Parts: sequence; C-alpha cells; structure tokens
Amino acid sequence: MKGYLKHSRGINIGTDLLATTQEVAENHKTFEFQRMTDPSLPTIIVPARLNSSRFPRKLLANLAGKPLVVRTAERIRQEAPEFDLFFAVDGDELSQVLTQNGFHCVLTDPALPSGTDRIAHANKQLLRKKVINVQADEPMVSRTHILSLAKALDQEGADLSTLAVAFSREIDFKDPNQVKVVRDNSGFALYFSRSAIPYDRDGQGFMAASSFKHLGLYAYKDSFLQKFLSSPQGTLEKLEKLEQLRALEMGCLISVGIVEEETKGVDIPEDLQALDNSSFF
Repeated sequence: MKGYLKHSRGINIGTDLLATTQEVAENHKTFEFQRMTDPSLPTIIVPARLNSSRFPRKLLANLAGKPLVVRTAERIRQEAPEFDLFFAVDGDELSQVLTQNGFHCVLTDPALPSGTDRIAHANKQLLRKKVINVQADEPMVSRTHILSLAKALDQEGADLSTLAVAFSREIDFKDPNQVKVVRDNSGFALYFSRSAIPYDRDGQGFMAASSFKHLGLYAYKDSFLQKFLSSPQGTLEKLEKLEQLRALEMGCLISVGIVEEETKGVDIPEDLQALDNSSFF
C-alpha cells in the first residue's frame, strides 16, 4: 500500500521524496509516514486558495473563534472520519494554519484556474483512484453529502459525480449566483447554467421536477482528473465561469445525485456573519 510524507508546511512529493536526511535536518522538519485508512474509499481533497474576488482571504476569516477553513476541516473529520483528508492549498499561509490544527496539506500552484485543476495537480502526488472534492468554504457539509457523492460516482459510465437539490424559492431559481443543473433520464448532467434553466415557456411554474440547484461538491475518478489536466479551459466554462462545463465539453458523463438538504457555503461576508450568529458552532 502506498503512503505519503507529511511535514509542517504541507507536502510536495515531487521534491520531498528526493530530500536527503541532511536537508531535512537542516530545515528542522519533522516527517511522518501515513497510510490510507481504507484503500477502497475515495480520498477527500479540499481545494483551498486565499484569493477570492467577492470575499478576499475569506478562508482565514474568523468563524466562532476559528478560521473558516479550520471549521470546514473539523466538520469533514467529524462527519467522515473513515476517509483520508487533504487540503490542496495555494501557499504556505493556509498550509501553516491547517497543519497547526492537525490536517494534511499539498502545496499547489496559486495560478491554477479552478478547484478541479488544483485537486488534479494534488492527486498527481497522492495517486488516489477516487477523489471527493469538498469546498473549503462549506463548514456545514454533512456525511450524507459525502456518501451521496461516492454513491453517484459508482454509477455505470460516470467519469465524475456531483450533487443537486430541488429549488424551494423562485428568487433562488432566478439568482445567477445559484447554479442550475438539468439531467437526462439516467441522471447524468445535460447542462449547468447561471441562467434559469429549464425555461418555463408555458408558465407551468418553476417548481418543475427538472429544476435543481447545483451544489459545488464533486467526486472524480483518477482517469478523469488526468484528462482534465490535459484539456484547455472550454468556451462555455469561461463564459459561465463554471469549471464543470469543461467536463461536459470534453464529452464526460457527470452523475448528479439528488439530496434533500443543501450545504451552506460562504461566498460573501454576510454569509459568514449569518453562520456566526447561528447556533451551529
């Protein structure tokens, strides 16, 4: 069974495995050897970067006394302790915060265009067969979400999986910040959009069975991640600013699992304040 090396600044196997004992000693780093808890399970890799246009440095923002990214990490460990967990970070600042709190990090290029790119680069080092992507700003993700992703990924023919939930309010359906997904009869994604799709031409009401809100959680097969890395950003991806559209443009099949409860991510400062004022933490 393959393992990996971990130290206080995160891991970078491409160089760390070549480090000599003398180099390690000179840098005063402490390495420890880890193994997968269960090789049949997917590994959770959380993409994490500090730059955010709507809420700069939000992952280090305080949520009930701890950085947001640490709250998310603790939640994942609580909800899915049997899964290996890594954070694919864009630099030392996030790595230090996470490793100080007992979490493993993989350093990735800050210039990567999407979370999926970041995970794909991290998995070039970790070499896991199946990977689950939980967003770093989702401190209320549940065990149901994680297990549903894993189940959807096992659908025959699926290259990756994601989740969706039925809309409950028309205002949300029309909000471009809430992404919509439509599926085929087998449960695979036909399209994702910020626009209100499908369009209700005859006015039957937006609450049709085909109207779903996409949740930004994914699971991937390693073969898909390898193809994703070698594929340029697609026209639709760049137009809608939705990385999952690259997968559709590549001709990949995305299995969409339907769940009953959505997650509550932090996109703007008001979202963080609402969570801070809740009784959840």
